[in-house]
Amino acid sequence: MPYTYRAKPVAMRPMSEMNITPLIDVLLVLLIMFIMVIPIATHALLVPLPNGPGDFETRAINTVRIDYADRLYWNGNELDRQQLLNQLADAAAMAEQPVIRFEPDALASYDRSAKTITLIKDSGVEKFAFVGNERYRAFGAE
Repeated sequence: MPYTYRAKPVAMRPMSEMNITPLIDVLLVLLIMFIMVIPIATHALLVPLPNGPGDFETRAINTVRIDYADRLYWNGNELDRQQLLNQLADAAAMAEQPVIRFEPDALASYDRSAKTITLIKDSGVEKFAFVGNERYRAFGAE
């Protein structure tokens, strides 16, 4: 008797496709874990911006000074950080930019001096000079 092939019914055939349901389950669990682990951005970056015109006259040569008590001065006039930013924005916007001279006192804090230099740099002023450094050539000299 010759062999005859009979096709199996569809329900009895072995499954040849890959079952991806467990893969999707694992990926969803990983996604939820990553969402829970990533910290929420709670910090803010405060960028100082000028909020008006400068209060004092801008000359061809201007001096930004810091005294021993960390007070800021623009050509001898005391001001705060925001007022200095406004003055610097006015100076940077001029067609012929004036020279900004930075003159910290020997007892001025390094932090205040560094922040003031950064403020001057970020304001867009191109003509910048340090003044009075020759007084402090000998480290520790009074």
